[in-house]
Amino acid sequence: MSALAEWGPVSRPSSAEQAADYIRWLIFEGRLPAGGRVPQDDVARDLGISRVPVRESLIMLERQGWVTIERHRGAFVTALTAPAVHDHYELYGLVYGFAAQRALDRSGGPFVDRLGEILKDVHAGAAGDDAVGRAILAFHRAVVDAARSPRVEVVLRAISSLIPGDFFAVVPAAVAVEARGLAAIHRALKVGDGERAAVEYQRMMRRIGDEVVAVFERRGLFAPAAS
Repeated sequence: MSALAEWGPVSRPSSAEQAADYIRWLIFEGRLPAGGRVPQDDVARDLGISRVPVRESLIMLERQGWVTIERHRGAFVTALTAPAVHDHYELYGLVYGFAAQRALDRSGGPFVDRLGEILKDVHAGAAGDDAVGRAILAFHRAVVDAARSPRVEVVLRAISSLIPGDFFAVVPAAVAVEARGLAAIHRALKVGDGERAAVEYQRMMRRIGDEVVAVFERRGLFAPAAS
């Protein structure tokens, strides 16, 4: 199978999380089709690791909805659907919206000012500029940090990314969606309207979901509809 050279360097070859990232990439690239068995020996060989972290990674991936483990048979790729992808980003919107409300309540003006500084970096660049992607992620990180909620952190860790690698390189249309959405969120927070900020977060993530669905459709990654 060895697609490792295309996937890129492995920084932690003994990590179960790294194995999970690699398997997600194989699914996203169409190397492992829906319903197909995950070749654990091949994954272990490609990454230069034993089967133990690969098995651990499959347990993580099952919890995240990527694979289904069948007793005595192995792990099989779970079919992706457009509604599932939409739900994924709806959940992101709800969690980040909640975090924005908590951040406003718990961190106030300095937090909002910090978001304003980050927004300048978002709008200073152009689509395809790595700095813009980093600034967008910094905005989300600042919201989560200011919420001061360990439970938000736990929930976000449980919602794994559907796009392996550089999200904005794979979904470039998301840059403009986020730039507009983050500006609307910041405006709401500046006037102290946490509920409005939550609504804007949900709206933005819903639109991001639309863009991700379009990418999956172009790649032919959705399972055929049942006749």
